[in-house]
Amino acid sequence: MKFISWNVNGLRACVGKNFLEDFKALDADIFCLQETKLQEGQIELDLPGYYQYWNYAEKKGYSGTAVFSRIEPLSVAYGIGVEDHDREGRVITLEFENFYLVTVYTPNSQDGLARLEYRMQWEDAFLAYINSLNEKKPVIFCGDLNVAHQEIDLKNPKTNRQNAGFTDEERAKMTALLAAGYIDTFRYFYPDQKDIYSWWSYRFKAREKNAGWRIDYFIASEKVKEKLISASIHNEIYGSDHCPVELVAEL
Repeated sequence: MKFISWNVNGLRACVGKNFLEDFKALDADIFCLQETKLQEGQIELDLPGYYQYWNYAEKKGYSGTAVFSRIEPLSVAYGIGVEDHDREGRVITLEFENFYLVTVYTPNSQDGLARLEYRMQWEDAFLAYINSLNEKKPVIFCGDLNVAHQEIDLKNPKTNRQNAGFTDEERAKMTALLAAGYIDTFRYFYPDQKDIYSWWSYRFKAREKNAGWRIDYFIASEKVKEKLISASIHNEIYGSDHCPVELVAEL
């Protein structure tokens, strides 16, 4: 099975930048989006052969996720079952026979770390949710996790330390998550690969200079380690300030 995850930073804008062509070329069995920035009825995508699932934020033009799947899931859930965390359209869970697939758009800690405290609460609640699923079936979750885990995961670690997405607190939560029985699939295949990123600021010609961050992930339960086939980052694809990331697994 081929999985793709992409923070499109506004789906309507991305559709105007070859999204449908990229979608077809990537040819995923399950395609996950974050930061769709949509309300219901604001877009209609003609994706023959795919079931479509959408989660919208209450706030207009903000956050939002979607999943397009060739395989009809056994069940679909929206959010993580915690009211304080479920107003921003950040999580969709698809249950299949042998696993759960979760797409997530993790809250950004924001400038001045204004939302870091909330982010810490989110991290604990999300991990508890993932663990509850993992007790039943293996979990694969993907999306913009808004953290570069290690120094290798961003171009300028020293000057970005304690900036949103590279605080000690956020990185520690990621370390704890992986220690709870999960695999960063890209690092599983490429433990030492440098200069491969999934997000670049629109400022300072960052993408041109490849001054990026790897903040988009596929994380898999250790239970499916032997079924992981490949992971990749499609930094040749534009259309957003993020690029698509990919996982292939035998599920």
